[in-house]
Amino acid sequence: MSRQEILQFVREREEARLRPSKIVLLKFRQMLMLQTLRLILAIFPLVSKDSIIKLITWYASFFSGKPVWKIQALPEFLATSSFGDLAFRLSRLVSRKALEGVAIAFLLEGLIVREEKRLQAQLHGGAVPYSLLISPTARCNLRCRGCYAANYSVRDELPYELVDRVVSEAEDLGVALVTMLGGEPFIWPPLLDLISQHPHMYFLVFTNATLINEQRVARLKDLGNVMLILSVEGFEQETDARRGAGTFAKVMAAMNLLRGAKIPFGYSVTATRMNEPVIASDAFVDFMIAKGALMGWMFLCMPVGGNPDLELLPTAEQRVHMLAFVNWVRETRPIFMIDFWNDAPYVGGCIAGKYYAHINPQGCVEPCIFTHFCQDNIKDKSLKEVMNSEFFRELRRSQPYNDNLYLPCMWIDNPEVSRELYARFRLMPCHPGAEEILEREELKRGIDNYCAAVREAYRHIWEQEKFDMESFYKLKESVLRLFAA
Repeated sequence: MSRQEILQFVREREEARLRPSKIVLLKFRQMLMLQTLRLILAIFPLVSKDSIIKLITWYASFFSGKPVWKIQALPEFLATSSFGDLAFRLSRLVSRKALEGVAIAFLLEGLIVREEKRLQAQLHGGAVPYSLLISPTARCNLRCRGCYAANYSVRDELPYELVDRVVSEAEDLGVALVTMLGGEPFIWPPLLDLISQHPHMYFLVFTNATLINEQRVARLKDLGNVMLILSVEGFEQETDARRGAGTFAKVMAAMNLLRGAKIPFGYSVTATRMNEPVIASDAFVDFMIAKGALMGWMFLCMPVGGNPDLELLPTAEQRVHMLAFVNWVRETRPIFMIDFWNDAPYVGGCIAGKYYAHINPQGCVEPCIFTHFCQDNIKDKSLKEVMNSEFFRELRRSQPYNDNLYLPCMWIDNPEVSRELYARFRLMPCHPGAEEILEREELKRGIDNYCAAVREAYRHIWEQEKFDMESFYKLKESVLRLFAA
């Protein structure tokens, strides 16, 4: 099913749902799905992995109306991939409340029920992100080398009322996930109050973990709709070298507290030229799994912010190695791994301004956490309005920027795109020094040289694999046809 076929399917369903009987049927179906899922989740901690796979398969079969043999690919996938093991780990490592948060607030309500809202926005020429990133504060208790957050002004901070309004709008529009960033998000006092006020929205909180204590863990345990992502740079040597002496020990202590309270958590690593061999190793990922991590995020250390350092960027060969590493992890380890660059083919390249956006501490709405330029401020407009700014619409029209979807980024893979957009729209830099990457000639030459090396490194890989969007749209179709009324 192509994108146009999916949108036509949504159009027909939108017309059918105008009838009162269809609306009643949809509400009843969603209520039945919810209550049935709650019953199944209550059983999860008591049964084996094989039984968990059977329960998931039965649930999909029952609500799709299809016999099990017609969806045989699902149990086979869960049994032969690491995802069955991951589901089993979830059932043992997190509380029932947290398990319901992942399965209901995120998977059922966020990814499935709200998928039609996101597609309806596309149908009418708009966009609703899967994830909305919010940095309510720029304050941080650490000073990590190469971190752009250290260059923000600390004078501005988003008030609770504004963030609360934006999260409400996000839920109404169909956003699946809100990601809280900083600075350090736990420095922002209302963080946990915000999460508690939106029980149907799932939250990821990216934190340096140094402020996690028993009092905060007690509150987190009561919430259920949140997962913490703890930042590390590798083992103790790598983490303390970039984040400061003693940081690694504090992160490990936080992991122990979270695991003891059965609160779900993962880890985040920023790949640099120096630490890539460590973070992309079986020893490191096995250590994170042993600590209780359920998810791993891999980002590149981007040359953004004032006085950016190109020497921190992983080499082209290291990026290719990360691709092979993450594929190996997915085949062999019970952890959900995301490589922010190498996973671009699964979503059609760059997702800036389309599948995600970032609100910084001044309220500037950026299409990407690494794109520190904007046209609009959330203080002046609604989330729906800023997602349809001229800048965001042009980004969506231009995506993907490269036929090779392993080269998604308009900053380091296709720098001509960011330079052209900056000149055309006269974009406003969101903090001092943001424009250096676009104006300093030596930086531009360095990025162009890096870009050429990356394009060559991925050329043969793309010629062999050549992803298209068919699998992505098949997934969307499955969500609609399996679970929608």
